[in-house]
Amino acid sequence: MHSARALLLLTVPAILSAQNATWRIDPLHSLAQFSVRHMMISTVRGQFGGVKGSIEYDPKNPAAARVEATIDCTTINTGEPKRDNDLKGEEFFDIKKYPVMTFRSKRVEVAGPGRLKVTGDLTINAVTKQVVLDVEGPTEPIKDTQGRQKIGVSGTTKISRKEFGILYNPILETGGVAVSDEVSIVLDIELIRT
Repeated sequence: MHSARALLLLTVPAILSAQNATWRIDPLHSLAQFSVRHMMISTVRGQFGGVKGSIEYDPKNPAAARVEATIDCTTINTGEPKRDNDLKGEEFFDIKKYPVMTFRSKRVEVAGPGRLKVTGDLTINAVTKQVVLDVEGPTEPIKDTQGRQKIGVSGTTKISRKEFGILYNPILETGGVAVSDEVSIVLDIELIRT
């Protein structure tokens, strides 16, 4: 009887740790991408590398998940060096003052099979606003060539850049604006179990 109780006490922590795990974002295989309308006629796309952070996740209790992430604004890349330099400047991301943006979850809800809604605080240029990420995943865990467990998630959202203090907006002769206010964001994140 005592040995059975002792065995149970030893296995409970292992069972709990198997359910609730911490996953570290793999910056080598993760990207934050964005798109914004330019001059009302085309779409400019870009991406950030340097995505770091962690997710605490229990597949049996997704609502208890917690997310913390940072994105290195100095890594911005739109495929045009001059534009990238402008975006790093004071009128946009002002990377000398604010080299990273951050996200911290506040609430996670199941939105359907394999889908979550993650509500949290996004901070850009020292301005914090609540955003909602529509998340697909996490995938089922797999092992990579080094034997590490990995999962993947994808997320999308839209934000108003003006709400984060990015106000650059020259008016065109036709009455439109050079850069739209709405920015679409797509996240592709790979995570390693710690």
